[in-house]
Amino acid sequence: MREAGFNTVRVAEFDWVHLEPREGHYDFSFWDRLLEDLQRAGLKALFCTPTASMPAWVAQKYPEALAVKRNGQRIRWGARKNACLSQPDFRRLSRDITRAMAEHYAGHETIIGWQTDNELQEPVCYCHHCRKSFQQWLQDKYGTIGALNAAWGTHFWGHTLDDWSQIEIPDYWISNPGAMLDWKRHYSWLNVTFQQEQIDILRPHFPDRFITHNLMSLFTQVNYHELARELDFVSWDNYPVWNSQTVRYEASLVADLTRGHKARNYWILEQTAGPPGGPTFMRNPWPGEIRSVAYQQLAHGCDGMTWFRWRTCTTGAEQYWHGLLGHDGVPGRRYREAAETAREFHQLAPLLEGTTVQARAAMLYDYDSLWGTEFQPQFEHNDYIESLKRYHQACFDAGVNLDVIPPDRDFSGYRLLIVSRQYVVTAALAEALEAFVQGGGIVLVDARSGVKDGCNRCYELTLPGLLRPMLGVRIDEYGSFGKDTMQVPLAFEGQDTPFPETATAIHYADWLTPETAEPIARYVHPFLGDYAALTRHRFGQGQGWYLGTVVQEPAFYASLIRTLLQEAQITPEIAVPPGVELSVRADAAGQRRLVFLLNHTAEQQVVPLPRPYRDAFSGETVETEVRLPSFDVAVLRNA
Repeated sequence: MREAGFNTVRVAEFDWVHLEPREGHYDFSFWDRLLEDLQRAGLKALFCTPTASMPAWVAQKYPEALAVKRNGQRIRWGARKNACLSQPDFRRLSRDITRAMAEHYAGHETIIGWQTDNELQEPVCYCHHCRKSFQQWLQDKYGTIGALNAAWGTHFWGHTLDDWSQIEIPDYWISNPGAMLDWKRHYSWLNVTFQQEQIDILRPHFPDRFITHNLMSLFTQVNYHELARELDFVSWDNYPVWNSQTVRYEASLVADLTRGHKARNYWILEQTAGPPGGPTFMRNPWPGEIRSVAYQQLAHGCDGMTWFRWRTCTTGAEQYWHGLLGHDGVPGRRYREAAETAREFHQLAPLLEGTTVQARAAMLYDYDSLWGTEFQPQFEHNDYIESLKRYHQACFDAGVNLDVIPPDRDFSGYRLLIVSRQYVVTAALAEALEAFVQGGGIVLVDARSGVKDGCNRCYELTLPGLLRPMLGVRIDEYGSFGKDTMQVPLAFEGQDTPFPETATAIHYADWLTPETAEPIARYVHPFLGDYAALTRHRFGQGQGWYLGTVVQEPAFYASLIRTLLQEAQITPEIAVPPGVELSVRADAAGQRRLVFLLNHTAEQQVVPLPRPYRDAFSGETVETEVRLPSFDVAVLRNA
């Protein structure tokens, strides 16, 4: 490890049974020896609380610690992540092992920080403890049962409640939408408070060390904005080779979202080291791809990285979740590629100090809207995350960095906001967006936004509801295209349109009437022809755009984003060819800038430069172009 340039080892995340082989009996001897070995080798340890995998004695002594499925069946012990987070004994035991570790290793110089648990997300539990927890959470939120009835609209179907004990866990698609959203919030809150108990124990014993958690990509059960709040920084686990695509659009999106949780740089705690897998394994990273995967995250604001795993396990459920070393333990191509990457990262470290991505465009990521759309999609193929991906990919292809942020963030540092599928719009958010546009900002809103309030009730307003003044449109009616393959062509206004000749509405259409907005595109259809599909509204010093449908062609979204960037006066540093990613890290003053160019393809790419740069490694001047072999990376500085 030391020869490869590694300096930190992540340990202990599933080792509860060895640390506490019997309740209240602790054995730290193995980890004491390991920390001594690491110290002698000049390596540091990132310690993990081991509560993601309960020992057999916990399940045997406290069977209710195991979660219950939706069908009422209790999960059997034998996997990881199988606990009920509202079960009192499990919460107590989790605190006890965390406290024992914190007290035993308090201030240990080899431990640089802590990871709480592992990938907090599942399983969702439906036991009587969770039901009681949900009832108490609702009582704390609403105060009176009458307030809850009003918020949920329980008069519908005669479901009015007169006692908290009557509340059930909503587990059907036809359940009350307000109850469903609150159940999602409650489950997320369980995870947040579970983590908070560990943070509160660790902080006094390690006041000068960081605490983080490894998030799971785009998983949706937990509100990561809230989970991140009390962490020093957030981390995530990156496995882009899980997908078939070589252009790592999704990894770019998750990187921007992870950075956006706290508006702060992040770590990767599980970086792709080989083909991941369980009973079957995914593809092996191609030569150069392990380095490229790592550089993509560095370019988006990653400040620390640990590969998962060091050596491929010979036993257990993850025998085929491959590490840098194979089962034989012999260093090979993957090891050498990681070692090369680590050496380069050390070389770049002085230049990276104090830098982050300085984006002028942002996209909102709202868990209430995500959850609301999950259990009420409203039309076929309406997927919140897939909708956001369309815009993020268009920004990626345009060579522009994008922050992905919670809806309560300060918008004043941005010129462009993308507000996609913002199903839930509070008065505070509507006011913030309106002020942003009036002050000169550009906002794009799309279909099914502004439909619900914070209680998941439909507004008694003509859509787009509270956003109507800013957007200058009204939605007279709306309709799904159903499960069929109905397609409606779009026609753009004017002769010099920047949009492609072919653009096709699919899945859904708002019957959109411009009031003070101007139509940009209309439907070509016998019944929809009087209605706009895309509008622009000049409002104050800014503009509010509205797209009332889903468009089939990616070229449309590319044109739309380029147009919005131009209106917002956001210009990419370098125009990149397809398959090449551009990301820029800079210090707060903008004086020190690192420009990353990543070739995601298996072919050489040539990137023309608008001006001379310096190679960050060699210091040599790069005059007119950069040639990137397959999966290669260039890091440039100002000349």
